This record gives sequence, structure tokens and C-alpha cells, in this order.
Amino acid sequence: MPDQPGSQSPPPPAAPESPARPEGHSHGGPGGPGGPRREGHSGGGGPRREGGGPGGPRRGGKRQYFRKKKVCRFCVDHVDFIDYKKADQLQAFVQERGKILPRRMTGTCSRHQRWLGEAIKRARNIALLPFATEL
Repeated sequence: MPDQPGSQSPPPPAAPESPARPEGHSHGGPGGPGGPRREGHSGGGGPRREGGGPGGPRRGGKRQYFRKKKVCRFCVDHVDFIDYKKADQLQAFVQERGKILPRRMTGTCSRHQRWLGEAIKRARNIALLPFATEL
């Protein structure tokens, strides 16, 4: 039918926005689902807030762990000299294999760690502590 001023014609067909894809393989723009992630962008669309994502704070999942600050045992007891003859006291700072435990594991300060290492080495030399255990 020719266009007549009084008749209505059907609207022209809409052009497809993107080629058809199988379900589950949608790929939108940078903010859409499955798009490339931007660094530092949480994908939430708004400002980040304390306590989790949308819907309030997280109940499960990873929890923050605050490690208790280790305190030097010798500083607390005001020790001025670590006696190499007290092998039972030094044994707590030696691994089963005979290695001296590091500061990060024992919590001793740098000064007392140096004194401790010297005392353990002296105790080893006079056979109060073993150099190593047998395998």
C-alpha cells in the first residue's frame, strides 16, 4: 500500500545492536558483566564502604586477623646477661634440628637476639647444647 496521509504504516524493523551470541557468553562494555576488569575497581558501581559489599557486612569468608605484638622475654624480665650455662633456658630458642630460632618467631629484640646467639654458640662448644640432631 502506498503511504496515504490518513493511514498508519508499521514502524521500520529495529537494527540489531550486536550479533547474536549463545547464552552465558555476554560481553558488555568495561562496566558490564564479563568485561575487562579495571585495576582498583571493585565493580560495585559506587564508593567502597567498610564492612563488605552490597547487602551489608560479610558474615562468612575471610576475616581480618590482628597478630599480637611479640614482646622480648628478656626485656620484660630485665635480663642484662644471658647465661650460656642455663641450657634448659636456651633450649626454648633452638629448633629440634639445632638451628637458632629467628627474631620474628621468638619476638626477642635485636640486642638480646645477639646475646642469645652468642650464648647458644658457647653452650654448643662445651656440649651443653647439640650442634644438630641425628637424622
